[in-house]
Amino acid sequence: MARTVIIGIDHSVYSEQAFDFYIEHAMLKGDKIVLVHVSEYTSLVQAPALLTDPVVVSDLIKEEEMKVKQLVDKYSEKMKKHHLGGKVKQMAGKSGEAIIAAAKEEEAGLIVVGTRGMSKLRRTFVGSVSDYVLHHSDVPVLICRSSQHS
Repeated sequence: MARTVIIGIDHSVYSEQAFDFYIEHAMLKGDKIVLVHVSEYTSLVQAPALLTDPVVVSDLIKEEEMKVKQLVDKYSEKMKKHHLGGKVKQMAGKSGEAIIAAAKEEEAGLIVVGTRGMSKLRRTFVGSVSDYVLHHSDVPVLICRSSQHS
């Protein structure tokens, strides 16, 4: 039976490793992929110094849009290579909340995310997208730990 799989992507090696792990170990024939990228625009406009110069804000937004396009192109090629159907969903807000919202909207059967392998203390202070997704998801979550983690 076909299922919808949400895969959280960003510019990190961790999300790429999670995508690759899904391909190698969890992909089922007929899976529909929804790649979810959460925009960093919110953090750009929250910096007080930037708010005073609209040109700087505009340039930063254009730069982010270019990076997102490159990211989408990269994952689109990976999907074509593996004959996967699906789409990219660009969202704004907090990453964990956006991934959960996308999973509900798309009626996902699985969520795949990468993790940096942060210590418990660091997760407590800065938060963890994978922790948030794991604790708020109504569907199975595949958290792929980085192969670079020691």
